[in-house]
Amino acid sequence: MVSHPVATGTRVIEAMADSADPNQSFVLPGHIQRGDPAPWWRQGRYRFAFDSAAGRYIVLSFYGTARDAVGQAALSVLDNNRRFIDDGTASFICVCADPRDKTELDVDTRYPALQFLWDHDATVHRAYGMASRAWIVLDPMLRVLDLIPFSADGAGAHRLVTLLDELPPPSRYLGIESSAPVLLLPNVFEPEFCRHLIDGYDATGGRESGFMQEVGGQAVETYDAEWKRRRDYLVTDAALIELIKARVARRVGAMLQRVFHFTMAHMERHLIACYAAEDGGHFGPHRDDTVKATEHRRFALSINLNDDFEGGEVSFPEFSARSFKAPVGAGLIFSTSMLHRVGRVTRGRRYAFLPFLHDAAAEKLRVANLQFLARPPVSPDTGPGV
Repeated sequence: MVSHPVATGTRVIEAMADSADPNQSFVLPGHIQRGDPAPWWRQGRYRFAFDSAAGRYIVLSFYGTARDAVGQAALSVLDNNRRFIDDGTASFICVCADPRDKTELDVDTRYPALQFLWDHDATVHRAYGMASRAWIVLDPMLRVLDLIPFSADGAGAHRLVTLLDELPPPSRYLGIESSAPVLLLPNVFEPEFCRHLIDGYDATGGRESGFMQEVGGQAVETYDAEWKRRRDYLVTDAALIELIKARVARRVGAMLQRVFHFTMAHMERHLIACYAAEDGGHFGPHRDDTVKATEHRRFALSINLNDDFEGGEVSFPEFSARSFKAPVGAGLIFSTSMLHRVGRVTRGRRYAFLPFLHDAAAEKLRVANLQFLARPPVSPDTGPGV
């Protein structure tokens, strides 16, 4: 059997010149097509990162400019169908190449239900291969579902609205209830050991926890209670750390190898977190490896230390509507690249042990990227408290 290299990622393949090759008709054209993963971008504050919008249908409107009738009509079509936004089915993002739409026409104020991306240098247009005006509809995993060109007779707009009307709810966009690619392992920690860790947290009360945002090329811990509210305690007792590491190595490491062919070599941060109802504890949709200082993270491990709380469930909106409240001592394991959120705790406190896991190759990357961390960790096994 011959193995061939495969290029991954959102890469467009230029069409070849005419030839007698029978495969010619299957060559992908230069613009993005159905089934392709959509390129991501970041604009403004962390919580407005495009990839965090996964979990619903996205309509990207490459409308050009609102200074002509075509662009105005495109914005009106979306604005007149805000019901898809209101019921959580979709988000409408208008990609604008004309800076005058913002400075002179003030379209983002005139159309408050729509989100605008100011692409004055055409970076996003180039990433999507867009040389003409069109709508691109993405599924909840941020993959292209359809590409609909604008048309003077309104047929394109009709096709767009008809498609949105006919789509199943985001939670059933595959036609069935899908599930997130996570691993749930019972009995990683014994109940008594969980209680011991909770007692250690309660003895200190923890500290307010932020999230990592890149500022001037450095990963800086940033705080925003609307986005994240949690208090953390880093275990520093060497004997207790060894007990933790032994359990994770024996009960998680082997299963990671079996399921993902992943050899765990390092555990970053021995962190006990508390999402408390009295604080409105929660964490908005995010990924754990989005800045240079955290890109070495491969898997997240979430072990619930108690179950006498309500809310606080972990969910993965780009894959499924299902949320997880793992049993006491069970480990929920997932790729750090997956979008996930923690719902608001409505009663009691959710205590959890929340380390990150990586392999030997990623450890080299972690060390190399320490230069991008505004406040370097104390040791290889204690990373940013986020």
